[in-house]
Amino acid sequence: MTDPLRQPDISQTPAFGGRIRELRRKAGMTLQTLADLAGISVGFLSQVERDKATPSLGTLASLATALEVEIDVFVAAPRLADSVTRAAERVRFAISDSSLAYERVSTNLPGGTLTSLIVHIPQGYRSEIVSHVGEELIVVLDGTIRQTLGDAELVLNPGDSLHFMGDTPHSFANIGEGPARMIWTGTTPRLIGRSPERP
Repeated sequence: MTDPLRQPDISQTPAFGGRIRELRRKAGMTLQTLADLAGISVGFLSQVERDKATPSLGTLASLATALEVEIDVFVAAPRLADSVTRAAERVRFAISDSSLAYERVSTNLPGGTLTSLIVHIPQGYRSEIVSHVGEELIVVLDGTIRQTLGDAELVLNPGDSLHFMGDTPHSFANIGEGPARMIWTGTTPRLIGRSPERP
């Protein structure tokens, strides 16, 4: 059987509308604000966002500038092979001097809003309480995690999951007898970390 990851790329018509609308809302802009910044009419922008009109490359460039993104967000079509991560090839990385380690599961899709990581949590680790815009979904792979969510406190074991809005104050702790792992997926801004040196 032919490996689908090796098949030639098939050109597709990019769906501009949804990406533009999502980026506009993420930036907290109204239709009128974005239209003014891009130098187009609000009526045309509304049609573009509903995929009722196709913008020119120049208009896309103006929208990208107004939204502070690269134009590739709208025109790049990722290959299937670039959307796959292999367990044996993922490199752990850390952010600053944190004792947590991460493996990136998600890839950098143009216009994508999801970030997904495998989080390695040492025994006894307790996070700070945070709140932010966006959704989070965690799935415990190994160990025992105590998750606080507002005034609630939940104990999660392997296979358990929790889906919540990030604007509720939350934190987590590894309360098990060893390291823990969980998959974290969210719509918060993408995490950028340094890759630790390979042993």
